[in-house]
Amino acid sequence: MDRLYPQNVPVYNSSERREQLWQRCADRGDPVVAVRDATRGFIVRYDLQHLEVELTESALRELRTQTEAFRTYPTGTDPLSQSECVGGEAGVISGDLHTHTEDEARDLASQLSDVVFDRSNWRTKRGT
Repeated sequence: MDRLYPQNVPVYNSSERREQLWQRCADRGDPVVAVRDATRGFIVRYDLQHLEVELTESALRELRTQTEAFRTYPTGTDPLSQSECVGGEAGVISGDLHTHTEDEARDLASQLSDVVFDRSNWRTKRGT
C-alpha cells in the first residue's frame, strides 16, 4: 500500500475497534494510520511498533514539517515546543496528532500516510 486516501482512512472510537484495526494491520504487515474519534476532537494515529521498525530521522522531519504546514496555530504558540508545533506527539515509532474535525483528521492522515507507508523511510528499531 502506498498511501491512504481520506475516504479510506479508518476511524475508530472504541478499544475493541482499535484492537481489531491494529491486528488487521499486523496481519497484513502494514503500519497503522487511523483516526480516533475522541471526546474532544479527532486524533490522527500512526504506529509502526508491531512491524519492529521506526521512521528514519529524515522521514520524521518530513512528517513533522508536513504536519506543521497542515496546521494553523494561534499567536502565542511556543515556536520551540515540538508538541505544540505538530499538535501532539510525533515520534519515530508512533504518533498522536490532534485535529478539530473528522475531515481535517482524514486529510492529515492521508497526507502523512505517504511518509509512513514508504518502506524506504523505515529502519530497524534501535536496540533491536
